[in-house]
Amino acid sequence: MSETGYLFTKRFLDISVSLFALIILSPIFLVVSVFYFFGENRGPIFYQQKRIGQNHHEFGIYKFRSMVVGAEEKLYANKELYAKFVENGYKLPTEEDPRITKFGAFLRKTSIDELPQFINILKGEMSIVGPRPVVAKELVEYGQDVDKFLSVKPGAMGLWQASGRSEIQYPERAQLEIGYVDQADLWFDFKILFMTVIAVFRGKGAM
Repeated sequence: MSETGYLFTKRFLDISVSLFALIILSPIFLVVSVFYFFGENRGPIFYQQKRIGQNHHEFGIYKFRSMVVGAEEKLYANKELYAKFVENGYKLPTEEDPRITKFGAFLRKTSIDELPQFINILKGEMSIVGPRPVVAKELVEYGQDVDKFLSVKPGAMGLWQASGRSEIQYPERAQLEIGYVDQADLWFDFKILFMTVIAVFRGKGAM
């Protein structure tokens, strides 16, 4: 398949699957919303964080909020916590992150917090499969390959997730993501999709 054909097919699948998923998963969206309207952690249902997408385009990635309100500000204000955050590949283990709520820990463990990314996919900011979008500070981890890394649309599922997610840190993570760019085609995307679903059900590398 030509590159043009691959990109057209990929976008068609992104639109079709994301529309179908948002309709089928709407009961889950409703249940999560109820928890935030009437539960202990009232506040915004969604959390939008700035990530860097294709060709250095910045966009807001959607997730169900798994942390207390103002979590990002609390992270930057705590130097010790932020240093650990950077050292751990710009993430913190759920059990060691004081910002995460009990309900949020459940959302993360089950990867339900990631479901709103189908909105990003429908909007064309992300694809179902591709390198995971990163925050601007993480780009330094990709060195001279940063433009290659950002030459493709980021994905809700990627080779890094399929290979173990948070169990794999930089620089190995960067190597995996660049490896996807070099090998990207429709069959490789389906392989990654299958591997990611297996990893999620096994709870491998969940945070």
